[in-house]
Amino acid sequence: MVAPNVKQVLVKQVLVEQALAEQFGGLLRVEDASREGVLILSLPADEIHEAARIVKKSGGRLAAQWATDDTPFGRELALWTAFAVPDTGPDAGPDTKIDRFILIRSDVPLRNPAFPTLTGHFAAAYRFERIISSFFGIDSIGHPDRRPWVRHEDWPDGFFPLRKNVPIDAPFVRSNGSYEWIRGDGEGVYEIPVGPVHAGIIEPGHFRFQAVGENVLNLEEKLGYVHKGIEKRFESLSWKEGSKLAGRISGDSTVAHALAWCRAVEDMAGLLVPPRGVWLRALFLERERIANHLGDIGAIANDAAFAFLLAQLSRLREDVLRLNRALFGHRLLMDLVVPGGAAADLDAKGIEAIRTEMDRLSSEFERLVVIYDENPSLQDRVVTTGIVTKKTAADLGLVGFVARASGVSSDRRVRFPFPPYDELAVNEALRQTGDVNDRVWVRIEEVRESIRLIREILSLLPGGSALPSDGLSIRPQPGRTGLGIVEGWRGEIVTWVQAGPSGEVSRVMVRDPSQVNWLGLERAVLGNIVPDFPLCNKSFNQSYSGNDM
Repeated sequence: MVAPNVKQVLVKQVLVEQALAEQFGGLLRVEDASREGVLILSLPADEIHEAARIVKKSGGRLAAQWATDDTPFGRELALWTAFAVPDTGPDAGPDTKIDRFILIRSDVPLRNPAFPTLTGHFAAAYRFERIISSFFGIDSIGHPDRRPWVRHEDWPDGFFPLRKNVPIDAPFVRSNGSYEWIRGDGEGVYEIPVGPVHAGIIEPGHFRFQAVGENVLNLEEKLGYVHKGIEKRFESLSWKEGSKLAGRISGDSTVAHALAWCRAVEDMAGLLVPPRGVWLRALFLERERIANHLGDIGAIANDAAFAFLLAQLSRLREDVLRLNRALFGHRLLMDLVVPGGAAADLDAKGIEAIRTEMDRLSSEFERLVVIYDENPSLQDRVVTTGIVTKKTAADLGLVGFVARASGVSSDRRVRFPFPPYDELAVNEALRQTGDVNDRVWVRIEEVRESIRLIREILSLLPGGSALPSDGLSIRPQPGRTGLGIVEGWRGEIVTWVQAGPSGEVSRVMVRDPSQVNWLGLERAVLGNIVPDFPLCNKSFNQSYSGNDM
């Protein structure tokens, strides 16, 4: 038996920051250590691959990867890498579920910009790096797939829209590009193209299957059809205006995205949110979670031809949306989360209305859960369909209910609790099989937990104003950055902002859960039959718009 490498053992036992410091010495510099749970470092770009290896061995995850054009600051380009790492510090017990985030900035030259790919360590880099190449022209050396991602193939060569020398309304001459699909060969192998325009009222996305008979051998996704230049658009807005655009990144996650934006801006500018505003935001977030989970459970049942549950759960969802409109002025709670707090409040009558609603919802929902669980024809379709193993989910860096259905703890309300969840003790819903049924059951448990949380939020809701009483002034220091991490109903949202030389919006990066979870769908369908793809797809229910920014 070969003795384990001492260095490898140490990496697992000490803080990853110590392992990085030991490996890189003076090459690794601390940029900002003032923020709780977040450390910002800098490291030469040609060393980032080795840093990823160390983080991987420590049990860390690649949370996001993006680039910036820092020419307004007298620099060139930069690569940013965000890792989520488990807390293994001296105060961490065996049951500690808290994560920390390490952000590493690496300078990249304008001439021949490149860095070594991280795909050998983290599968999530597979598409992150293709996006960086598409929008900044930075090459990831050794990347196994040079095709664009999100960037349209008809864009001309050399057009990198997120660079500072490209104005938001820059015209360009359309080229005649083409996309090279992965092809399947062999006796009996055939291809099924689905989309990009679908029969249902959904956004466009192309799915191409290779199959033998009904058995799926491979699925390749091509998205980007609803790319809207959102990250570029942020650069022409004020910090206050940005929350409106954030709330429209993916309409069913308007609260979560607006909250991630606001938390990033508040982190950057050092803004304090009044306690009442903090708790109202959580109320909005949990109501958004309930509404979407109710819709999804019904839609999954409907894809298995059990329309009864769709009708009943749609009715319950509609009740939630109507009360949203009555109390807060918008069915989807749009534009209620703003920098500094919440743009709507709740009186005693409204509190009582929500309590009554939660009692009725809980009672009717539990009856429908029994019907779901005891219907044999429905169970035959969802049990063992579309399995994503725990190892696959961890290897792909999946998040949200998709990861939790496979046994991977990922709830940011638990693992990186932002206020007021640091006072609420959220019960994380975990399953183990990772099939369609488990993805339904995680949703069921999260509806139950959100009902409990809403009741607790209402009982603990502090008094005072939901917005700063002295108004709001956002004047960040030049070059200052901010990070906002929120557990939306789909999963972890990461929003990062950077202030320009005059304190203006310089760069915004948004990583929706769908940007990593679409990878999981391609694995979930393997070995299943073609008619089960709608069930697999709906059980993921990822956002096209959230991916195509």
